Amino acid sequence: MKGIIKKLSENGFGFITPDNGGKDVFFHANDVADEGFKSLQEGDAVMFQMGESPKGPKATDVKVAGAETSAEAEAAPSEESSEE
Repeated sequence: MKGIIKKLSENGFGFITPDNGGKDVFFHANDVADEGFKSLQEGDAVMFQMGESPKGPKATDVKVAGAETSAEAEAAPSEESSEE
């Protein structure tokens, strides 16, 4: 699944808003792959898997979707160039 980091806590957890418009999904620092929890910022586009915890659904295998956030990707100019 894909989503956007909505909220990060200094206590090592956060919430992701899924791109499909569902409920925000909880995740813990231990569920972050790659660079780790401290590399994440609110607004980052991420990919994740849905898992279960004793308290309900949670995101697992959370990874930054790319080096840029979705807002930056939309604002970036197209790399296509016209031939003269």
